Formats: sequence, C-alpha cells, structure tokens
Amino acid sequence: MPEPAAAARSAAGPDDAPVVVSAVRGSFPWSVLAERHPALIRKVRDAFPYGPEQRDALDALLRNCTEGVIEPLAAPAADRGRWDAWGGREHYGRSWFDVPFLWSESYFYRRLLEAVGYFTPGPWQGIDPFRPFKLAELDTPEADEELAALDDLARQPVEEQEEALLHGSLWGNRADLGFRLAGAQEGTAAESQLVANDADVLRSLFAGGTLCLVADNAGRELIPDLLLVDHLLRHGRVKRTALHVKPYPYYVSDATTADVVDAVRRLTAAKGAAGEAGNRLWAALAEGRLTVRTHPFACAPLPYADLPDDLRREFAAADVTLLKGDLNYRRLIGDRLYPATTPFATATSYFPGSVAALRTLKSDVVVGLTATVEAALDTAEDRRWRTGGTHALIQARR
Repeated sequence: MPEPAAAARSAAGPDDAPVVVSAVRGSFPWSVLAERHPALIRKVRDAFPYGPEQRDALDALLRNCTEGVIEPLAAPAADRGRWDAWGGREHYGRSWFDVPFLWSESYFYRRLLEAVGYFTPGPWQGIDPFRPFKLAELDTPEADEELAALDDLARQPVEEQEEALLHGSLWGNRADLGFRLAGAQEGTAAESQLVANDADVLRSLFAGGTLCLVADNAGRELIPDLLLVDHLLRHGRVKRTALHVKPYPYYVSDATTADVVDAVRRLTAAKGAAGEAGNRLWAALAEGRLTVRTHPFACAPLPYADLPDDLRREFAAADVTLLKGDLNYRRLIGDRLYPATTPFATATSYFPGSVAALRTLKSDVVVGLTATVEAALDTAEDRRWRTGGTHALIQARR
C-alpha cells in the first residue's frame, strides 16, 4: 500500500518535515490532481453555456494538468507577477505532480478561472464558475431541517448552545450533529470522532475582544460559522468579528463575499430562531461589529508562515484567530508531514497571537495527536481516517 503522500525536502533545511507532493501514483494528493481536477473541469464545462473560447480553454487545461507541464499565466494577467513571486519562477516547466501539492492545487484553480474568462473583460468576467454548486446546498431539505433545529437549541442553556454551535461549525454540513442535543448517545458518537479536542482552551480565548474567523466553505458549511459568530456577538463573548473570505472563487466551494451575503439572506428568509439570527447578523454587518475581509494572500499557494505584514499585525491583535477547514489547516502546518504526535503549539509557534483550528480531516497532514490515538486509528482504519472526512479536530494555542 502506498504511503499517504509522497514528499520532497524543502530548501529551508534538512530538519524541516517533508512537504507534501503528488508524485506517488495512488496517493491521496496524486488522486486529487489526476482524478478530481479533471472531473471538476468537466463539471464546470457542463454547468454554464460557455462559448467556444471558454470550452476550448477548459479542454486545453484538462490536457495540460494531466499530461503537460506548468505554464505561466497569460502576459496580460494582472496577477502574473504575484504568481511568479509566489513560486512560479521555480515551478514553470515542471510536471504538476512534481511540485509541492499546495502550490499545484492552488495554481490549478487560478488557471481554471483564467480558462472561463473570470478575470478577462467580457460576458463571463466575474461569473463564479462554482456558484450553481454553492447555491444548490442552501436550498435542500437538509438545510431546512438544520435551521429548524435552532428553535430547540434556543431553549437550552447558553453554555450548551455555544458547545453545540461550535461543533456545528466544526462539522460543517453535518452540523445537525451539533444542533440537535437530542441525547447522550449522539453526543458520544460525535466526540469519539474527534482525534484532538481543545474546545475548553478555545472557549477560554473568547475574551470579549476581537475574533478573526478565517472561513472555509460556502453554503451549508458557512451558515454554522455565521451562527457561531452570532452567538458570540450576542452574548458578549466577542465584541467584534472579522470574517476572512476569499477575494475570488477558489477550491470549488471556498466562501467569497457574495457567498456570505447569500448565506445571511438564507438565514433572514428562515422562520424562528434561524431568521432571528439572520437579522442580527445583517445588523452586525451594517454596524461594523461583523466585517468581511478579503486579502490576496487568502488565495496564495503558500503556508501561513509566509503571512504578509498587514495580516500578521491583524492576527496578532486579535484575541484569537480561528481557522476553519482542511486547506487552512494545511497552510497552518505548512502542508508538511510532521509526525502526528508533534505538538500543535510547536507546529504553530510562528503564528502571531493565539490560534485555533476547526477541521474535518480530508488530507494527510495532522499534528497534535497522542501516540495512543494515532496507533488506534492506524490499526482500525489503515490510515484512511486522515483523508475520509469521518474524523475531526479542535486544536488551540494561547
């Protein structure tokens, strides 16, 4: 059986953990580049009535990302210089499979946007190629059930509400596990899927000041994040929240400002407690207690160790920076294969200020586990627990 990921040593030094690459056939990162990306191109091609120019560009990207080498953005691209500086000069001309996985995966999405004309003046400029998939998640019976469950949650003690909303945000579109405090058995099942749980530390960091929440996915996964923010603002656990989202569509479902607006509108249109939360969030946005932030670095193919100075200052000034989702976690850990028992505090010691992560495991990178937990998971699941989305973690460092 292949190792979970191939690895290449960083030029930073021999003592660094290996960086994840995609060269080993059958590995998880290999499957993303060889299988998931081609399937996504076909899905996007069918989602819009693109013209011949866009369809030809998508077909060319499909051939290039599976058989060709990495090419620079077209010369007129406004961010060509930025991608050159982000590592492009080192990677152009190489196989997509031979450069760091984080870089190749991120650059794929930038090239996909180029293919559909997202940045080019014309009829497709600014049209999110993933929007149909995002909106579909908001209009489902499951979404209705999750929002209706808030009525029962509102009758619980405030501390239990916070715990449920925290787990709702953690599990994303499995948020009903958190919302429905129906019984001990459900709670125990959810707890058993946590490979690390620093929830008490995280809650202690909600100190009545500023929360920086770096969002992950849109749709049904963004709504639980917003409901957690509403709770923290409403009960004085934080005074202000800065919600960091992507400046343009990214990784299929990553949240943008438009997705935040869609999610808040979805809440305001609901009945009961969900609608009340939506109205409070709308007011918080209008009053500046909840702000939406975008930054070019949010789409950089780089780890958070390379934070630019303005973001470093903002995160340092917050009571806590809470990173949501798998991609943010990979960037936080540098997308490196540290031993799973490496302390979370050690792996994140560079990060400015207190930091926490809420993440379901969908890639190989993980730290902060005990040796006992790692051994039990490897024995029971043959390492599939790292990538299947069946397990999660809450990690925090003061």
